[in-house]
Order: sequence, then C-alpha cells, then structure tokens
Amino acid sequence: MSLPTDRKYTSSHEWVKPEGDVFLVGITDAAQDQLGDLVFVGDVNPGAKLSAGDTAGVVESVKAASDIYAPVDGEIVAFNEALGDQPDLINQAAFDTWIFKIKPNNPDDIDDLMDGDDYEALGAS
Repeated sequence: MSLPTDRKYTSSHEWVKPEGDVFLVGITDAAQDQLGDLVFVGDVNPGAKLSAGDTAGVVESVKAASDIYAPVDGEIVAFNEALGDQPDLINQAAFDTWIFKIKPNNPDDIDDLMDGDDYEALGAS
C-alpha cells in the first residue's frame, strides 16, 4: 500500500498533516485495520497543552482501546465532532478523517517525524 506523501507519521501510528498554522492528526490505515470496527473516538480536550507523546485522546473498537498521542508539543485546538456520532468514518477512510487539530509550539517539529518510507520500514503498513 502506498502511503500519502503529504504528511508525516509516528511510531504510534498517527499521521500528521500540516494545514495552515495547525496540524491535522489522525490514525493510519494500518492502525484502524488492527483495531477493527471503531465504536468510540474521543476524550480529546481542545485547549489542552500537550507535549509530544502525551495522550491526546482515545479510540475504542470492538476489539480494543488505544490511546492517541500528540505528535508534537502544542495545543489542541479542535476535535472532529463528526466522529462523536460516526467513529467508523476512520474505518472507511483513515487518511481522509482527522481526529484532532494541534497548533504546534514549533512547526519545524514535524521534521522530526517519519516520512512514509520510514513508517513502512517499521512493518506497520
């Protein structure tokens, strides 16, 4: 599978896509595939100031629950409210469905994340 090249990736299976002065964050197709049918996405708190690696929210499926992590230091500025009623949007199109937006403290921190080739080398895709 070919990963989108317009974003970066984390070892914890989040994707990060710059959009203006914020980053959109979602989970990869491989992550949603491993989780199975999602039944809940949430516990994301706009206004929360997080460090890279801090828990930003949670996704729950019929199989398991998994934390979603902040990919960079910054402030969560939005949660994708559509996921409250339709968490399966991620199952349908993981790379088109963002979970939260984060305003990074330093936009250059995205350069520390993996590109698609590095993420695929993890054996995650």
